[in-house]
This record gives sequence, C-alpha cells and structure tokens, in this order.
Amino acid sequence: MKAYKFKKLLLKSGWREDMYVVVDAMGNITSISQERPQTTSLFIENIEGAAIPGFMNAHSHAFQYGMAGRAELHNHDIDDDFWTWRESMYACALSHNPEEMRKVALNLYRRLLRNGYTHVAEFHYLHHDRQGKPYSNLAETGQAMIQAAAEAGIKITLIPVFYQQGNFSEQANERQRRFICHTVEDYLRLLESSAAAVKYYDQANLGFSVHSLRAVEPQSIISLFDAVSAQLPFHIHAAEQLKEVADCKRHLKQRPVEWILNNLPVNERFNIVHCTHLDDDEIQRLAASRANAVLCPGTEGNLGDGIFRLREYTAHKGRWSIGTDSHISLNPLEDLRWLDYSQRLTSHKRNTFSDGALHMITQSFFNGKSAMGLAVEDFFSIGKALDAAVYDLTEPHLEQASERHLLSAIIYVSNPQDMRGTLINGNWSQPNY
Repeated sequence: MKAYKFKKLLLKSGWREDMYVVVDAMGNITSISQERPQTTSLFIENIEGAAIPGFMNAHSHAFQYGMAGRAELHNHDIDDDFWTWRESMYACALSHNPEEMRKVALNLYRRLLRNGYTHVAEFHYLHHDRQGKPYSNLAETGQAMIQAAAEAGIKITLIPVFYQQGNFSEQANERQRRFICHTVEDYLRLLESSAAAVKYYDQANLGFSVHSLRAVEPQSIISLFDAVSAQLPFHIHAAEQLKEVADCKRHLKQRPVEWILNNLPVNERFNIVHCTHLDDDEIQRLAASRANAVLCPGTEGNLGDGIFRLREYTAHKGRWSIGTDSHISLNPLEDLRWLDYSQRLTSHKRNTFSDGALHMITQSFFNGKSAMGLAVEDFFSIGKALDAAVYDLTEPHLEQASERHLLSAIIYVSNPQDMRGTLINGNWSQPNY
C-alpha cells in the first residue's frame, strides 16, 4: 500500500484541502481522508499539487496520429474540406502494417498520458491488411492497439467499427478496402475476435460501433444492435458534415440524428460523435434521450466541420464528452476551452455555463466514463482506481488563485507543462517533475 497527500483534491462536492488518499497494490483507493493514516510503515508522498480526475478521451482514431500535420498544405485552386482531407487519411490508412500501427498508437498514447488523459476509446476501423484481406486473427490490428495501450500504461476501450459500404448504398471505394465488413455476420466475428484481444490487458474493455449511417445499410444497423449485448457501449458518427446531412435526407428521408432517434432505442449507452449539424428538434430529443454527444473540437475545427450547438444543448441538460479524434489537438484543456470559446464567439456572450470549469470537468468525466462502458459516483471513490491529472500549485497563476477560482485557473489558463504528472492506478506515469 502507499498514500498520497494532495494539497487539493477535487470531489463532486468541491475542493478538499490536505487530503490523504491511500491505495492498495492494484492502485485502487482504500481511503480518502483529511486525517493522516495511522499505519506507521506506510509511505506517504506529499504533493504540492491539485488533483483532478484523469481526462477521458471518448473518441480516438490512433492511426491518424501518423499523418499529424500532413494535410495542411492547400492548393490555391481547390476548396480543401473534409472530403478532400479524406484522401490524405486514406493514404495514411493504406501505409501501415500492424507493427507500424502499434508504434504510432504507442507514441500517441504516451502523449495522451503526458497531457492528463488516463483512458481512451479507440474507434478502430483499420481492420484488414493493405490488400483488404482479413488477417487470420481478425482482430490483428485491434490487438496492436491493445498492446500499445498496455506498453504505454493507458486504459483503453477498444471499439471495432462496422464499415460496410461507401457513401449511402454505394460500394466502398478501393481506398477503403482495409475498413470493410460486408455483412453483420462478418462484423460479429470481428467483434468476437476483439473480445478475445481485450483479454490480453487487464485495463482494456470492449465497445461496438457503426461508423456512420452512410457507411452501413439501415437494416444492418438495426440487426447489429439487436444482436449485441446490452452491456456494451455503442458509438456512431453522425451529422458531422453538411453534405452528410443532405445525403442522408435524400436517401433515408430523415436527418442523421433524427433517423437514429426514430429507429434505435437511444439511451445512456449511445455515444453519438460530432453531432455538429442538428436542428432544434434533434437538439431537444437528443438531450432527452440521455445519449452522450462526443465532441472533438480540435478535429472539428481543423476539418471545418462547424460548431456544435452546445449552448442550446446544455439548456436542455444534454450529456456530452470530448475526444481527440484525428489528434490535431492532444491537450484536453485546449479542447475544453474551445468548446466554450466557440459558443462565446457565436453568441457574443461569455456565460455559456454558470460555472464553466466545473461543468466541463463534470460532463467530460462522467459521460466519458459512460462512453468507456463504466460508471462511477464521484471523481475519486473508495474501491476505484486512483487516476488523476495533478497540477503544480507552485505555478504562479495557480499559486495566486483562491479556492473558488482554482479550477477555472486550471481549465482556462493552464497547459500540460503546468502538471506535476499523471497518476494512473495509483502510480505516476511519466511524472513531469
């Protein structure tokens, strides 16, 4: 057993000062108290830091970290957008074998840990070899993601993705050949193989996914959902791009999120990624469904997707979390800030939330946990792992902050270099001091 004494520890009820947190050999919390543990042989590490819960990365395509910065040279006579960006992504997807994928993912996951993320949902659709043929181990590339997470020491929810076709009812193009499962049965075999792969690492678990309405036939989506255990979290891209919305209306006679709400039993296990373009009815119904909107502001800004209507969604008590998606931004503080700032820029008001820092930490943590298929009652709880992002209270902007404004100073002013480090399962991962 070991113990940490944090100058500040964030709980749902607010900051607590001079808190002792004791963990067992597995890194699970056995006590949280302002009283010093009585065990004389217990080593206690004093930390002049503020501990907040480790960040949840609810949407990652790890292989795309291998193209970071490579799609930013724009030909002056071409309107570069999401659809042209995909060509660079396809080239990246066709370039890596499983070992190279593992190395890219390892570098990514180490950087995520360095920045305070402790769990990542890997939305993984690069399944087959470079010729588009399944590996003998159907989850060969998913297993590479699990191995990378294990080596880095980050927790992972592997979410193998069902990708059946090209744009609505069109055959997949040749550059998508590594993604494709032709039938629900093909995907279920992949999911079964992925379930075996997560057993490789005791900090891994499983979810399931449909890439998007444009990538899978509607009846296949319904059949798949009926066939998979109700215990697994479900993820799907929807309404990221205006063209996608227009194509969906043309083919399915409904908007993407509208179709999902009308045809699937949407509830807390649903994680709908982007949701950039929703009408008023979708905003209200999505919030009422208790589904989780997974927002990826770094990628959504980089791709020119648009701005999610977070101000209105929040007014309807909608649930949301964050993800790094294509990994243009790996800083959770930057992504949280831009979620708020984009609303300020469009509303011309500063009060997106009554207490922005606490609201954003609460939403991104608890709903991020749900996206991983997990549930917790507090930021730190007895019986749960000690996973924390710890900020250095000797940094001038944090040292001068009152308790009332400390969390705001962390969220709106700090950066990863202001951290003392990330704790995962009660141990430092790449401490920064």
